[in-house]
Formats: sequence, C-alpha cells, structure tokens
Amino acid sequence: MFLQETQYGNVHCIMTGTPRANRPVILTFHDVGLNHKTCFETLFNHEDMQEIIRHLPVCHVEAPGQHEGAKTLPTAYTYPTMDQLSEALPAVLKHFGLRSVIGVGVGAGAYILARFALNHPDLVDGLLLININPSAEGLMDTVANKITEWTHTLPDTVISHLFGKDEIQTNHDLIATYRHHITTTMNQSNVSHFFRSYNNRTALEVERPVPGGNINARTLKCSTLLVVGDNSPAVEAVVDCNSKLNPTKTTLLKMADCGGLPQVDQPAKVTEAFKYFIQGMGYLSSASMTRLRSRTTSSSSISSFDGSRNRAHTNELQRGRTHSHGTEEKRGRSHTDVSMESISNSALDHSISKSTEVPC
Repeated sequence: MFLQETQYGNVHCIMTGTPRANRPVILTFHDVGLNHKTCFETLFNHEDMQEIIRHLPVCHVEAPGQHEGAKTLPTAYTYPTMDQLSEALPAVLKHFGLRSVIGVGVGAGAYILARFALNHPDLVDGLLLININPSAEGLMDTVANKITEWTHTLPDTVISHLFGKDEIQTNHDLIATYRHHITTTMNQSNVSHFFRSYNNRTALEVERPVPGGNINARTLKCSTLLVVGDNSPAVEAVVDCNSKLNPTKTTLLKMADCGGLPQVDQPAKVTEAFKYFIQGMGYLSSASMTRLRSRTTSSSSISSFDGSRNRAHTNELQRGRTHSHGTEEKRGRSHTDVSMESISNSALDHSISKSTEVPC
C-alpha cells in the first residue's frame, strides 16, 4: 500500500493483473455512495468478463474517503472538485507505469473519466460511460438538492440518485441491498462530501463537430460507449450527452427493462457490448471472441462494434428480447440484437492483486 499526503488527499487504487507495455489498462471510477466493490464487482466477476480481463488488467480507483472502512476526513480538509479528481488520474497512471487506459465509469465516475479524457486525450483509448451527465446542476436542481438535504437522510438521497422511482418502488430487494451497503460500509460524512462535489460540477462543455464547422470543437476524441437503463434517472442526461459528442466515435446503448445500474442489473449484456467495443478498437483478436460469437444469434447491430479502431459506430443499438439458460441474473429486453447463453467457467490465469493509495 502506498500512502502520500497531498493537498487533495489520497485516492485508493486496486490493481488486478499485470500491465503490459502494448496494451491499455481498464481504469474504473465509481458513482456516489459506492466503492469499487459495490459498483463494479458484479460486472467484473461475471464469467463472460473473464475473457476480457485475461487480456487487459483492471485498475479500480476510489475517490478520497470512499473506500471500505475509510476514516472520517479531517474537518479542515477541503474535498476535491470533480475537475481536481480527474487531475488525480495522471498520478495513478504514473505510479503504475501505465501509458493509456480504457475508462469505465458510472455516474460521478463517468463524469470524472470524461473530464480526464478531455484534458488528457493522449492517455485515454476508449470510454465506457454509464449514466453520465455532462451538464452542471441548474438553479432549480440546486434548490431541489438543498430541500432534499433538509428532508431526507443521506442514504435516501443517494438511492434516489442511483435508481429510478419505479425501481425504488418495485425492486425492494435490490434497493434494500444497496441501502445496506451505503449505511454500513460507507463513511456517511465522506459520502456527503463526494456527493456535494458532484452536485457542484461544471458542465463538460462538449460540442458535436459539424462538417464545415469549428475544427477545434471540444469533444471526446476517443471511441466512446454510452450506456443507460431505460428506467434510470439519468436517461435524459445520457441522451443529451450523446447529442453533443462526435457521431463517428460514439455509440449509445439504451437498455430496456433495466434500472439505474445496468452493470449490476444486466452484467452479461453490458459485458457483451463492452467486448465488441474493445474488439472494434483492435485490442481483442477474433480468436478471443469465438466463444461469444458462438452464443450470438443475431448480428445486425453487432457490426457497429466490428472493424478497425477508428470505425464509426454511432447508431443507437436496438435489442430484441433474449433469454439466458443461466441463473446468474434476471434477463430482460435490451436494445442490442445480441443474445447470450451461459457457459461453464474456463481455466483462467491467476492474476496479481495490489491495493494502493495514490496521491491526487
């Protein structure tokens, strides 16, 4: 473990696997009220994800004070802004000797990774952004947040941020599980600091490039996959983000029958989309995709993930209803023409895990 005091504090990092000079590392960043386990464990422990992490190591990053068992941050500590958190990431890459990353972020983490990619495009090869909101809080949102702070407990406020109203009212087991995580594994004071930082974010101010328009338009230069569940409170924000990004490098995946955390609700489908996304960037060979293709019954939309690293894939993917033979998750409709059947676990190489704190 590496600890170093800085003006921003320390971010907590967990590296799984061994970085290779010619391959990027998957860098994750969690949402408010979550840590790397509660945000990403379901996704990265899924059997289909093992095919990816055999080839690409994973570095989970947790914002200051958001890791399990974190002590309350000092009273005099000024919590970093979203911009400052994004500027902490180059230090993480430098510490581990990483040249480039494929970012995977949810909510606040998606915003941080997008900001990082805008400021350091040479360090980011691709982005999977779940529930990203590129806009700053408006005046009405600010007032609503203040009222919520006065009338609701922090866990209630975080739950409303993570999940849609229908999901909160109907999926009692899931909500109870995450409420338990928030109240028992997270430091409430630290979470409130992170949440306040996210609510005070500035707009990303990205602009969709137009032929013949501003050649210096500010936009994400890397391949980007936007994901949102159709019952998520972030639907409108993600669609808005898609309208502002480069259509030749951006894909929007809107998943039907899916709530606020697609990577938890339907990890197999998120993994499947991520695999084709990575293959389209040229990091997974055709051979490594054989098992996935053998389970795919329709390929009319999958072509948007194929091809060279710079191939355009901007269409919103349409999904048909699929059913899994496995029991690891509830399967519903989604918006890609792919289906997946459960498979037995294959023998995987044992990876190396390290827990590290890196200065912001």
